[in-house]
Amino acid sequence: MIILGLNTYHGDSSACLIKDGVLIAAAEEERFRRIKHWAGFPAEAIKYCLEEAGVVIEQVDFTAVNRYPRASLWRRARYILANRPEVGMLFEKIKNLRKVLNIEDELAMVIPGATYKGEIRFVDHHRAHLASSFLVSPFEEAVTVSVDGFGDFASTSWGRGKGSGLDMDGKVYFPHSLGMFYQALTQYLGFPNYGDEYKVMGLAPYGEPEYGEEMNQIVRLKSDGTFALNLKYFRHHTDKVAYEWNGCSPEVGTLYSPALETLLGPARSKGEAVTQKHKNVARSVQAMYEKALFHLLNNLHGRYKLDALALSGGCAMNSVANGKISRETPFKNVYIQSAAGDAGGALGAAYWVWYRESGALRDFRMDHAFWGPQFSESYINMMMEVKNEKLNEKYCRITRAADTGQLCDYAARAIADGKVVGWFQGRMEWGPRALGNRSILCDPRRANMKEILNVKIKRRESFRPFAPSILREAVSEWFEVEEDVPFMMKVLPVRKEKQNDIPAVTHVDGSGRLQTVTRENNALYYDLISRFNEITGVPMLLNTSFNENEPVVCRPEEALDCFLRTKMDVLVIGNHILAREKVPVDVEIRKRVSRLRDSKI
Repeated sequence: MIILGLNTYHGDSSACLIKDGVLIAAAEEERFRRIKHWAGFPAEAIKYCLEEAGVVIEQVDFTAVNRYPRASLWRRARYILANRPEVGMLFEKIKNLRKVLNIEDELAMVIPGATYKGEIRFVDHHRAHLASSFLVSPFEEAVTVSVDGFGDFASTSWGRGKGSGLDMDGKVYFPHSLGMFYQALTQYLGFPNYGDEYKVMGLAPYGEPEYGEEMNQIVRLKSDGTFALNLKYFRHHTDKVAYEWNGCSPEVGTLYSPALETLLGPARSKGEAVTQKHKNVARSVQAMYEKALFHLLNNLHGRYKLDALALSGGCAMNSVANGKISRETPFKNVYIQSAAGDAGGALGAAYWVWYRESGALRDFRMDHAFWGPQFSESYINMMMEVKNEKLNEKYCRITRAADTGQLCDYAARAIADGKVVGWFQGRMEWGPRALGNRSILCDPRRANMKEILNVKIKRRESFRPFAPSILREAVSEWFEVEEDVPFMMKVLPVRKEKQNDIPAVTHVDGSGRLQTVTRENNALYYDLISRFNEITGVPMLLNTSFNENEPVVCRPEEALDCFLRTKMDVLVIGNHILAREKVPVDVEIRKRVSRLRDSKI
């Protein structure tokens, strides 16, 4: 049985394909379109998944979509009658639902001349989230929780997963949402783009939670473990807030009302200097989110009496809160897959349909994130030949490693020497994190490495931290908590005696958003870190995504272009090594003379 899973007409549009219960491929549409968080129909991701699986669209038995247009119809109707929101707001939502219902027409156009013969299955948005984590987790039984903005008229859901079954026992409905709270306050802090919440999370450790009382006025915790927004501070429930969800990077209008500025003071304008007040508000927002999340989780643990938790939804990308769950709640084991947000809904919808249609016992576990495109050495070699003249103009020396040992030795020594290394290998990661196949790697021991990276490549806010990839067996030596974190989904405290040894990956509050690396799941990356450890005595690398204000690179051409337009020192792509050489003095003089001559013509 072949099942295609889709997250469509929503941010982080994506596709995945499973064959007889085994995941074959998964990717976000943004990687192919080169537009961050691309929203719309994921045609290119679908084409990739079909090609990777070696099947055609006619062979797909089911297409599972992480939306259920009929969800909560009576609740929606009652809300409209009671609150009478703007007509324009209703029109936009109806238009989006109509597109979802016409999925069959879109599928027919993916491959010209092909005919889609399968069935369409719509899966409740939050059920798809819950399934995306639990049904690929290592747990036989667990509490399942989804927390995000909104989907199918709800923001939060929970239940119990057991075997291949999954009960959804409760929800928090529109207009109340922790995701909406965090997004609105992110806008208030002057970060208006879709997906900017991680900037608030990075800014928070620089502040103090002095706006706690104000946050308690905005979010109110309820005795049953849930929460409610004080709606006077928001616009999403009554006004026509602009939403663009088709064929573009998602755009969302202002979500907070003037009352929020009355409560907290004037909002920060985009580009305005970040002050201590902004840092304090960010810290207060993060603290309120954590308070509400742990309030919910503690209640659910008391209700279900299970120690395992499968967490999903866009808010499950809050790695700071995730790292505290085992300390602030009784849950001992937490699983969050690599695409926990809306992209992962494609995976959850597909597995929900698979287990319902097949009746199979659950036997697939997602323990790595490498489900995207890969490229052969012959393809990379051909690309290098085509680009050879351009590379010579840029004074790049090209060598080919004889084996992976030589490759890792060269890269590890370059990193230890303070160079910035682009690392492009194997299959692309599923989810927003670079996990060792589409990464930029640096020396974590160098205190100035964050500044170097921001100057040479990233050009991003100085307060945002960089992450360490660490050998799994070394975690307890360097961090205060012993945990598996294969998808970089938790921030954990670095041991105090080690913080000065790795300043480039230790945040201002002494924490690090680590990724644990095993030989079983990524042998080449593991060997690279091991070689760096042999040279330096430090079993980790600074790892950041291979991009420059764009989606993470997917193809070799994109990696090469990023290398050439930035000041990266080395590119390791397949078994090819590109290193920048210093331009000879006489060549530089000739160039300057030529430019001067041209300017006089």
